[in-house]
Amino acid sequence: MKEDQQGSPLQEAQRLVDLASYQSGSIVSREIIRKSTGTVTFFAFEEGQGLSEHIAPFDALIYIVEGKADVTISGKTISMKEGETVILPANQPHALNALCKFKMLLVMIRS
Repeated sequence: MKEDQQGSPLQEAQRLVDLASYQSGSIVSREIIRKSTGTVTFFAFEEGQGLSEHIAPFDALIYIVEGKADVTISGKTISMKEGETVILPANQPHALNALCKFKMLLVMIRS
């Protein structure tokens, strides 16, 4: 989604991979949809960046758009690459680490 000067989303086709750019030493996130029933957020991670282990009260799906990452769910590490997806079950500890620059889509369902 592109945004106009006031920050309102425009309804036009956009390449998913282009929704956020890499920033040195950072994690960039862009919320695409926020509803009471869930969110869709796009992330761009620099190599070596990650999310430390945490628990979320809702199921989530991650889809790797570009690059590679290790995703750990309840102590089990899954090496993921572009085009792959996995479910993060509610109330299960999970973490991720960028093996190289990578981009992902996170879909969280709040019901």
